[in-house]
Amino acid sequence: RLLGVGEVGIPFREIAEVIGRQLNVPAVSITAEEATAHFGFLGPIAAFDIAGAFNTAQESLATRELLGWKPMQPGLIADLEEGHYFA
Repeated sequence: RLLGVGEVGIPFREIAEVIGRQLNVPAVSITAEEATAHFGFLGPIAAFDIAGAFNTAQESLATRELLGWKPMQPGLIADLEEGHYFA
Protein backbone atom coordinates (compact mmCIF):
# COMPACT_ATOMS: atom_id res chain seq x y z
CA ARG A 1 0.00 0.00 0.00
CA LEU A 2 1.33 3.43 -0.95
CA LEU A 3 0.29 6.72 0.57
CA GLY A 4 1.41 9.81 -1.30
CA VAL A 5 0.70 12.83 0.85
CA GLY A 6 2.83 15.93 1.22
CA GLU A 7 2.07 16.51 4.88
CA VAL A 8 0.13 14.86 7.66
CA GLY A 9 -1.43 15.78 10.96
CA ILE A 10 -2.68 19.29 10.26
CA PRO A 11 -5.07 20.12 13.07
CA PHE A 12 -8.60 21.00 11.94
CA ARG A 13 -8.39 24.08 14.17
CA GLU A 14 -5.38 25.39 12.24
CA ILE A 15 -7.22 24.97 8.94
CA ALA A 16 -10.30 26.72 10.35
CA GLU A 17 -8.18 29.61 11.64
CA VAL A 18 -6.62 30.22 8.22
CA ILE A 19 -10.01 30.10 6.52
CA GLY A 20 -11.43 32.45 9.15
CA ARG A 21 -8.60 34.95 8.62
CA GLN A 22 -9.07 34.83 4.86
CA LEU A 23 -12.83 35.38 5.14
CA ASN A 24 -12.62 37.89 8.01
CA VAL A 25 -14.73 35.74 10.33
CA PRO A 26 -13.68 34.52 13.76
CA ALA A 27 -12.77 30.88 14.25
CA VAL A 28 -14.06 29.68 17.61
CA SER A 29 -13.71 26.41 19.47
CA ILE A 30 -16.88 24.41 19.95
CA THR A 31 -17.63 21.17 21.73
CA ALA A 32 -18.26 17.90 19.91
CA GLU A 33 -21.97 18.29 20.70
CA GLU A 34 -22.01 21.80 19.25
CA ALA A 35 -20.16 20.57 16.16
CA THR A 36 -22.81 17.90 15.61
CA ALA A 37 -25.58 20.46 16.03
CA HIS A 38 -23.86 22.88 13.63
CA PHE A 39 -22.48 20.49 11.00
CA GLY A 40 -25.06 17.71 11.33
CA PHE A 41 -23.77 14.25 10.45
CA LEU A 42 -20.35 15.76 9.58
CA GLY A 43 -19.86 17.04 13.15
CA PRO A 44 -18.24 13.85 14.49
CA ILE A 45 -15.83 13.82 11.54
CA ALA A 46 -14.66 17.34 12.40
CA ALA A 47 -14.05 16.26 16.01
CA PHE A 48 -12.25 13.03 15.08
CA ASP A 49 -8.46 12.97 15.51
CA ILE A 50 -7.64 11.57 12.08
CA ALA A 51 -3.91 12.25 12.48
CA GLY A 52 -3.86 10.18 15.65
CA ALA A 53 -5.97 7.39 14.22
CA PHE A 54 -3.69 6.38 11.38
CA ASN A 55 0.05 5.98 10.92
CA THR A 56 0.03 8.29 7.91
CA ALA A 57 3.40 9.89 8.60
CA GLN A 58 5.18 6.52 8.53
CA GLU A 59 3.29 5.35 5.44
CA SER A 60 4.00 8.59 3.59
CA LEU A 61 7.69 8.38 4.44
CA ALA A 62 7.82 4.79 3.16
CA THR A 63 6.18 5.88 -0.12
CA ARG A 64 8.66 8.73 -0.54
CA GLU A 65 11.62 6.42 0.05
CA LEU A 66 10.30 3.67 -2.23
CA LEU A 67 9.49 5.98 -5.14
CA GLY A 68 12.06 8.68 -4.54
CA TRP A 69 9.15 11.12 -4.43
CA LYS A 70 9.39 14.56 -2.86
CA PRO A 71 6.42 16.94 -2.66
CA MET A 72 7.15 20.15 -4.56
CA GLN A 73 4.03 22.24 -3.96
CA PRO A 74 3.29 24.33 -0.86
CA GLY A 75 1.62 22.65 2.09
CA LEU A 76 -2.06 23.10 2.84
CA ILE A 77 -1.70 25.99 5.28
CA ALA A 78 0.75 27.90 3.08
CA ASP A 79 -1.53 27.34 0.09
CA LEU A 80 -4.60 28.58 1.97
CA GLU A 81 -2.66 31.62 3.21
CA GLU A 82 -2.05 32.65 -0.43
CA GLY A 83 -5.73 33.62 -0.55
CA HIS A 84 -6.52 32.51 -4.10
CA TYR A 85 -9.33 30.24 -2.87
CA PHE A 86 -11.09 33.21 -1.33
CA ALA A 87 -11.02 35.78 -4.14
